[in-house]
Amino acid sequence: MRHLSVVAGAALLAVSSGCDDAVLAQNSAFDATPVAQFDEPWAMAFLPDGRLLVTEMSGSLKLHSVEQGSAGEIRGVPAVSYGGQGGLGDVVLHPDFENNGLVYLSYAEAGDRGTSGAAVARARLVLDDAGGGELEDLEVIWRQVPKVDGQGHFGHRIAFGPDGYLWISSGERQKFDPAQDMQANLGKIVRLNDDGSVPDDNPFADRGGVTAEIWSLGHRNPLGLAFDRQGQLWDVEMGPSGGDELNRVERGANYGYPIVSNGDHYSGEPIPDHDTRPEFNEPAVFWNPVISPSSLEFYDGSEFPEWRGSAFIGGLSSQSLVRIEFDGDTAREAERFAMGQRIRAVEQGPDGALWLLEDGRRGGSGRLLKLTAAE
Repeated sequence: MRHLSVVAGAALLAVSSGCDDAVLAQNSAFDATPVAQFDEPWAMAFLPDGRLLVTEMSGSLKLHSVEQGSAGEIRGVPAVSYGGQGGLGDVVLHPDFENNGLVYLSYAEAGDRGTSGAAVARARLVLDDAGGGELEDLEVIWRQVPKVDGQGHFGHRIAFGPDGYLWISSGERQKFDPAQDMQANLGKIVRLNDDGSVPDDNPFADRGGVTAEIWSLGHRNPLGLAFDRQGQLWDVEMGPSGGDELNRVERGANYGYPIVSNGDHYSGEPIPDHDTRPEFNEPAVFWNPVISPSSLEFYDGSEFPEWRGSAFIGGLSSQSLVRIEFDGDTAREAERFAMGQRIRAVEQGPDGALWLLEDGRRGGSGRLLKLTAAE
């Protein structure tokens, strides 16, 4: 296979006011090996046997064998509303997958009169001898409320926490105000039991209904959701024109959108910065110019021991891989690597390598890349 030596590029010298001390790597940091290609891939999850589940936005779920270089089809995927930013999204294994075989999928689901909204379903994955398989006993366990028109800002990243709860990022669907509306779960991070029911100790559980799901609010389009090795949840989300954010997600906290942001509306209308409204949680890191974050992964592998404890963010418009360093509750951009393509997803593999999915924007092919230490 062809290896690509990756170096942080001069095109990435502009650093935001939110991470002024970021360092741009000057030497080759890793080799990137193309492994496979998929049609507009969005997310991936490693099975215990080392094979990969990969979602394609148009509605296909692939089972890829790295060892054999082949990909089979997983049948039984729910119908998706494909278009714009909508389609099949995240795929995550249940923490006890080896015993129960449960997988979780997020996707855009059609509603009435041209509306749509994100949904999360779970099903039992049954593999066959032909390199594919089927989803059985599929059930929808969560939906965005309300469904609205448009094809943007679904969010719908999924994560399981160390305590076994299910967390879902829910975008505000480009509608602004729902991020502050406690009768909607748009623009929120929600916390559920693994069957979609609401934990009794959620911060707004006593209010009932969709409000009971909410863990935090005031988010725009959270496209990365991950726990650090201390069990703290973080999210990374797209800002408007400027103001991409990395947030430490706290119980009951309000992150201020659309009342505050470190960016402005696309129309040029200014939005007050976070420091004007101290009652709202401010981001740990923000970017202006933006990186267009797509995903978030904390690293603790053996392939890059110097990066243990760092987080990695896939960059879309920035066509980059961004490394974040942490010091307690604070964070900073440490390095940015030019990838030459929009990066949709980043995962740590069971071998300690970093694995990336290119975006394959608008129906194109996106490569699966394996990142290993430079030789």
